[in-house]
Amino acid sequence: MPRRLLLAGAGSAAVAALTGCQASQSTTPPTPRPTGRATTGNLDEAALRRKIASLLVVGFRGDSVGRNDWIVRAIRNGLGGVILFDRDLLTDTGRNIRSPQQVTTLIRDLKNAAPGRRLIVSIDQEGGRTARLNPNNGFPATRSEAEIGAENSPAATRDWARGLVASLTRIGVNLNYAPVVDLNVNPDSRAIGRLDRSFSANPDVVVSNATEEIHAHRAAGVKTSLKHFPGIGSATGNTDFEVVDVSSTWKPVELEPFRRLIRAGAADSVLVAHVLNKQLDPKLPASLSPAVVTKLLRGDLGWQGPVVSDDMQAAAITRRHGTADAVRLALQAGVDLLVFANQQAFDPGIVDKTLDTVVDLVRRGQLSTERIDQSVARVDTLRPKG
Repeated sequence: MPRRLLLAGAGSAAVAALTGCQASQSTTPPTPRPTGRATTGNLDEAALRRKIASLLVVGFRGDSVGRNDWIVRAIRNGLGGVILFDRDLLTDTGRNIRSPQQVTTLIRDLKNAAPGRRLIVSIDQEGGRTARLNPNNGFPATRSEAEIGAENSPAATRDWARGLVASLTRIGVNLNYAPVVDLNVNPDSRAIGRLDRSFSANPDVVVSNATEEIHAHRAAGVKTSLKHFPGIGSATGNTDFEVVDVSSTWKPVELEPFRRLIRAGAADSVLVAHVLNKQLDPKLPASLSPAVVTKLLRGDLGWQGPVVSDDMQAAAITRRHGTADAVRLALQAGVDLLVFANQQAFDPGIVDKTLDTVVDLVRRGQLSTERIDQSVARVDTLRPKG
């Protein structure tokens, strides 16, 4: 059993021991403090709700929308973004993507509902098995990261990435939850290895191929998200369907792709996983942990841009935390963009429920309006220019 360093209570010395870099005392997350407006009853709730709405990405059913659909109303009221899927998990039927022409029209209609047309339209288009745009709905087949990493040719990776990105720009997607930069440390992992989602177990191979992929996205004006921080390549389970604990299998080397890509300026956003890693936090999953998001990612690795949650309705979260508590913990940990895929559970009321939750947190002094403004500024860097 490896020695466990409980960073949540161990301070900067433990962080430095684990990550191999000198932690700064300034990385300690500030205690959330209420604003005067939040405590005097003079809060502009309408303005606050629009700000909070801009921090949410939500999934929905349907391959077309009308002006009175709940998702369109939410977008008109400031919803930050949507996430598209080819299949609906609960009904095992088609969801948002039937053909290139159809989904192009769908995205156009969604963007037209957004103030300034600055809607985030996001997708998981990794390549291989994890590709929402695929031959079943009229798009080209794509090779997996594992195939690309095995070849490990910069020219081949560039061609692959450009082809992948071409499908995104063809229809109007502007944020791709890729590349996967987890190390393939457990080829039998049901989350990564078995699905061919990792370039390699070698950090050098992961970083070089991810860099080419990110460059291709940026050249086309599509933002990316490094995932799944702090590394889930050793996970035996999938957080979408179960609580996953990597405490005894995770190694600090799994931070290397994130560290190097951030240092090189290659990150647009970082997606934080729902895995429990007691080497980093004895109680909370990474996505809800100040020790992971604020101390490790923002402090040690120096990331100051947007942090994205994995699906907030995933079983790894819902089986241990209620939705309202998970939202509170994620925002207090330092997450900026909350994703509700509406796949594990379908809830057309999820936007209003989340807004009510966060407004209540502000009123009770558990979250400051300054903290929300910080997230709004970070998330705005992911939006297309109006």
